[in-house]
Amino acid sequence: MVDFVLVSLVLVPLVLGVMQVALVMYVHNTLTAAAAEGARYAATVDRGPAAGVARTREQIRGAVADRFASATTAEERFVDGVPVVEVRVHAEIPPLGIWGPAITLDVTGHAVEEPLP
Repeated sequence: MVDFVLVSLVLVPLVLGVMQVALVMYVHNTLTAAAAEGARYAATVDRGPAAGVARTREQIRGAVADRFASATTAEERFVDGVPVVEVRVHAEIPPLGIWGPAITLDVTGHAVEEPLP
């Protein structure tokens, strides 16, 4: 019995740590892909930044949860004289264990705007 307690004191935090890293990586990759998709969608000729925000939120809601889609913004910028749409997503991932701070993620997606015909 004592062996089980000693092993579980080391094993449980290790397993929770691995699960937390996996959760953070999954949410980060999902948010990055959604921001890039939203930027590409907003960069088309007949759409604007608001359409990119809506598309990004739709992608995030379909993959993870609504709370990760709330802080999504988009804007048109110029990078080296080229018009670009930038979609930003800010999210906080709660810790799996009882203690610890939330992990803050800020991801962006960029796409070059299509020129008018």
